[in-house]
Amino acid sequence: MKIQFPVMNLKMIPMDKIEANDYNPNKVATPEMKLLELSIKEDGYTMPIVVYYDSNKDKYIIVDGFHRFTVGKKLNIDAIPATIIDKPLENRMASTIRHNRARGTHQIRNMSDIVVDLINSGWTDEQIAKQLGMDAEELIRLKQISGLKSAFMDHEFSKSWEEFKSKNKI
Repeated sequence: MKIQFPVMNLKMIPMDKIEANDYNPNKVATPEMKLLELSIKEDGYTMPIVVYYDSNKDKYIIVDGFHRFTVGKKLNIDAIPATIIDKPLENRMASTIRHNRARGTHQIRNMSDIVVDLINSGWTDEQIAKQLGMDAEELIRLKQISGLKSAFMDHEFSKSWEEFKSKNKI
């Protein structure tokens, strides 16, 4: 496997050319946001945000770094360092989750919505679990929360109940 290094192609992007994605389930509590702001004030931007360039909008869509972007807006900076990736939406969604899960927690309902979106885009349970760093049970719980029959359309259920029933016949 060849590892890519998009971080080696940093670009300063004007704040008004950047917008949030509409699927990020990550939330940061107020104390941590204050700490992030202090960190940026004291240390500067030590980590770029990750974006995707949407040529239809002529905007950069945040894949990772929404809270760093938010602090930058609050501090009235003109531009922010960014790494640009070029991937289809479902891969960007997976990238967002991987970045976030490596650092913290997610809102469960939003994670469930993303799982359903990935299923609807043709991803298998195995792909979702691998790409989002989930085990099978976590994936099933997120699918159950959605309440959508389509989330379980291709799921293979255990046959243990039927086997148990047939073994215990009198």
